Amino acid sequence: MSATMTHIDKKNTLAPKLRFKDKSGKQFPVWEEKKLGAISKIYDGTHQTPTYVSEGIPFYSVEHITANQFTKTKYITQEVFDKENEKVRLEKGDILMTKIGDIGTSKLIDWDVKASFYVSLALIKQSDSFSSKYLNQYIASRNFQLELWKRIIHVAFPKKINLGEIGNCHVKLPTLPEQQKIASFLSAVDEKLQQLTRKKQLLEQYKKGVMQQLFSGKLRFKDENGKAFPKWEEKRLGDVAIIKMGQSPDSKSYNTDSVGMLLIQGNADINGRVTNPRQWTSEPTKICEIGDLILTVRAPVGSISKSLHHACLGRGVCSIKNNKTSDIEFLFQFLLGYEDKWKKIEQGSTFTAVNGNEINSLKLNVPSLPEQKKIATYLSNIDNKIENVNKQITQTQTFKKGLLQQLFV
Repeated sequence: MSATMTHIDKKNTLAPKLRFKDKSGKQFPVWEEKKLGAISKIYDGTHQTPTYVSEGIPFYSVEHITANQFTKTKYITQEVFDKENEKVRLEKGDILMTKIGDIGTSKLIDWDVKASFYVSLALIKQSDSFSSKYLNQYIASRNFQLELWKRIIHVAFPKKINLGEIGNCHVKLPTLPEQQKIASFLSAVDEKLQQLTRKKQLLEQYKKGVMQQLFSGKLRFKDENGKAFPKWEEKRLGDVAIIKMGQSPDSKSYNTDSVGMLLIQGNADINGRVTNPRQWTSEPTKICEIGDLILTVRAPVGSISKSLHHACLGRGVCSIKNNKTSDIEFLFQFLLGYEDKWKKIEQGSTFTAVNGNEINSLKLNVPSLPEQKKIATYLSNIDNKIENVNKQITQTQTFKKGLLQQLFV
């Protein structure tokens, strides 16, 4: 913790647990509480869906704010922009906040901008009475989010909040110098999150490129003596793996009382590339073992994961086990890279599905077992790096959540 920060134990609703001190080491003044509408003017975006053009003035909507992505956008003409933004213009230092559907996600416009926005967003204009960086962080705080939620028009679908209710939400304001210190501190955490997110994206892109090179045979490993491994052979998946199609038990046997065996029905029983069953069956049919691969065969087709359970297989999945000619991790990595290609062979009018013959007949080029292991180890190591970065992202997000609770009343 910074030497310029201190914990406050007083039971004062306008004194957060964590406070900054000024340059002389003195405590900043007590915070004030004001309505958002009293310190900022709040505006709607355009109510009319414009006619989009291939290039022109950017047009923002909820998706840009929630994804924090502004490079891929739709465009409107200068004429439409001038007409719709005659009274108010989006400027650097303003805040856009979602107010329909996903409510309360905000984005500080910290770049020079010339853009328009849809009615699903509220424009919170910058003001001399607050730091926009501080207010943007405060909007994400639990107290402000709870107040937004209480004011949401619940009878509407999608949920929405009007400008008047946004303006009636209360904001706790320290002095500007303390606002700036808080904003700077939290911005440093945000920057760390952005760096970690970018690192994860780069690792994922790198792995995708390496997989294309490895499974096409353009990138090859050598044995311990530096010699080339044998030529790859084209085989069917059924030649190198043991495939077991699922069969759903009688639905009357389903239960949530831990009676019988865990049931893996489909994609809903998978989370983070591992099985996460929701219910049991007292009449198990087809069985998978711990360590088997689980492939979804119905909507969506081709999603691959690993089983953490000795469980019953429903008709929405099949299990895949390696035989003596294959490595289980190699099969997993191959099927991971093949996921997007399943769409070409999906069948069915009500829902998409593949059958056992199609899975068994899937063709792949297979290296020798030692080279399979080298490929699997190399790709698994990249997966481990991605997972480590993902854990750092989660830890940093948790850290920031805690900071928001201590820094804001």
